[in-house]
Amino acid sequence: MSTTFTLDTGTSRANPTPAPMRRLTVPAIAARKGGEPIVMLTAYTARTAQLLDPHCDMLLVGDSLGQVIYGLPSTLSVTLDMMCAHGAAVVRGSYHSVVVIDMPFGSYEASPQQAFASAARIMAETGAAAVKLEGGAAMAPTIAFLAQRGIPVMAHIGLTPQAVNVLGGYGARGRSDAEHAKILGDARAVADAGAFALVVEGVVEPLAVAITEGVSCPVIGIGASAKCDGQVLVTEDMLGMFERTPRFVKKFDDMAGRISAAVAHYAADVRGRSFPGPDQLYQPKP
Repeated sequence: MSTTFTLDTGTSRANPTPAPMRRLTVPAIAARKGGEPIVMLTAYTARTAQLLDPHCDMLLVGDSLGQVIYGLPSTLSVTLDMMCAHGAAVVRGSYHSVVVIDMPFGSYEASPQQAFASAARIMAETGAAAVKLEGGAAMAPTIAFLAQRGIPVMAHIGLTPQAVNVLGGYGARGRSDAEHAKILGDARAVADAGAFALVVEGVVEPLAVAITEGVSCPVIGIGASAKCDGQVLVTEDMLGMFERTPRFVKKFDDMAGRISAAVAHYAADVRGRSFPGPDQLYQPKP
């Protein structure tokens, strides 16, 4: 679906005017199972949301912002405050996509009641449509608890970054028969609990295909399979903002190189006193 934005430059740059626009809904995403692939990318700021929104079905405010925005070594230090602030910015910058916000480590694992309090705060403070949490069968009761209370949940299984210390690293999952069976069981458990969609990260392709065929909700792959019901990537990874990225990332541009070249051009103009020039200066009225 192609959508055009017009910006009202007389007001705030952070508030685009849709022309015309209707936001997708969680039921509309759930109904895409087996249909047109779902396009999902991460967004952490209002401006990024504006640029991605016309092309995406969902925007994920991922806890990956810990590394991408804040330079943290992992997602474990990300807080609810951080997720709410960035989530609200992405909602303000979008009009089409379903906005999903990650629940950070430590905000939902203790009990379904803790998860509800955290998720309710996220949704109330941001206006997002859904939350995402990591974990398989162990989190199924929590997913059911939230779904029964009006909070749409996207589940996340396979390679779960918040559990990196338990997993022992970021390698692909599902290579052994036992791990294959466990992750497939996780997928069925969270789908049966009421997750409206499921992210499957960093698993071998046959497992990703089995999960996609074995659950009734849409499966969003990241390092999984093109046969999933949709795909998600970290936007900065696919734009080429980082030199090192996971194996499953395809770089669709070299934004790091473009930015470096533009800044080098700016620095040369400043040092050569050719910027600012006549077009950038204010002159006294005659």
